[in-house]
Amino acid sequence: MTAQTEADRDWLGALSKRLGERLSTAPALLEQHGRDESYHPSEAPEAVAFAESTEEVAEIVRICARHGKPVIPRGTGTSLEGHVAALSGGLSLDLTRMNAVVEVNAEDLDCMVQAGVTRKQLNTHLRDTGLFFPIDPGADASLGGMAATGASGTNAVRYGTIRENVLGLTVVLADGSVVHTGGRARKSSAGYDMTRLMIGSEGTLGIITELRLKLHGQPEAVASAVCGFPELDGAVGTAMMVIQSGIPVARMELLDDVQMDAVNRLSGLDYPVQPTIFFEFHGSAAGVAEQSERTGEIAREMGGEDFRWATNAEERTKLWQARHDAYYAAISMRPGAKGWPTDVCVPISRLAECILETKRDIAESGLYAPIVGHVGDGNFHLILVIDPEDREEFERAEALNARLVGRALAMGGTCTGEHGVGYGKMGFLKQEHGDLLPAMAAVKRALDPKNILNPGKIVAV
Repeated sequence: MTAQTEADRDWLGALSKRLGERLSTAPALLEQHGRDESYHPSEAPEAVAFAESTEEVAEIVRICARHGKPVIPRGTGTSLEGHVAALSGGLSLDLTRMNAVVEVNAEDLDCMVQAGVTRKQLNTHLRDTGLFFPIDPGADASLGGMAATGASGTNAVRYGTIRENVLGLTVVLADGSVVHTGGRARKSSAGYDMTRLMIGSEGTLGIITELRLKLHGQPEAVASAVCGFPELDGAVGTAMMVIQSGIPVARMELLDDVQMDAVNRLSGLDYPVQPTIFFEFHGSAAGVAEQSERTGEIAREMGGEDFRWATNAEERTKLWQARHDAYYAAISMRPGAKGWPTDVCVPISRLAECILETKRDIAESGLYAPIVGHVGDGNFHLILVIDPEDREEFERAEALNARLVGRALAMGGTCTGEHGVGYGKMGFLKQEHGDLLPAMAAVKRALDPKNILNPGKIVAV
């Protein structure tokens, strides 16, 4: 028996003693836990542990720290930049069984949930309270994973991102200690903002096990509308004018003509194949009517067609499910191909320029790459649909993605508005924040001196 084998036996034996059947080395489970929804190559861990409490997570981390084994926290696996790949082996720590809504404080519009609770589960739990949690990235992601990746989504234009809707966190640090950040107060000037430091840290600084979240009142009235445009610049111009006019739209999603064709085919819709915006308005009945009227006037000035309305819950659900299925619609247009979703975000004043230049770049590249975006906050996505076995096509896609990011950075934007860095965008992070990387690495070393928490992501140490 080699020394390495003996070390592995000690490590896995200690975990097995604590977890029993909730520790697995089954090959299929290892393979599943080493991949997410991205195109990036997967890397399987050596074992998978299913935790059920903060105390258990802390003990697992202490065991791994003693043996120098990496710990990669995992929720539902819907991340898009290789966040859960076990690049250095170690343990995939599955938090999906930590799925309890701990408390709801309706009067204060907040709640406490475990990290494995999904957004749909929370909203189902809140259904009879008159409250809801608005952050909607499309996938039914775990709330712990959403906080760890700095998630956003279709409602961000009105309600903000996950970053603005977390009051506090329970976090297990790299030595197994448990800390509590933030609190129930709506504001605080007490020391460093450790809550915001952990949000978007992708499991590299600590493992989020509980979240204190802001809740919002369910709107009295909701209406959704679809508006087509003969030209892409009219659609993007409408989005810009709506924001600059201060109209508090809840959702404003742009789909280009290529994406609309795919969505129609997959979801059985019959909208014209042209650049299109999906709108949603929240508020009182009078407020929704006013928002709709003002937005419609702007759209008509920009060449938009009359709104097609979805006013009842069933119609709205079908419409927004079609939007959330945009990725699957895109890859369904090319059976056997893989999807490579990527995103950037730019100041709203540069959005039209960035999207139109990108559209021309796609045409010149010869690639199939629909555009879809949360245009109300300047964030849009390409879904590159490619044959991963075709090296030349893959290289064209890489070059297109690099030009997209370079274009966004030159316009004062960012390499990712909501997907995060993982290991897939580390090079682009260097382009964007090269002067900050030493400080980021210093924070990583201070909180995780053994580099066991999701190593190889965000910043190299």
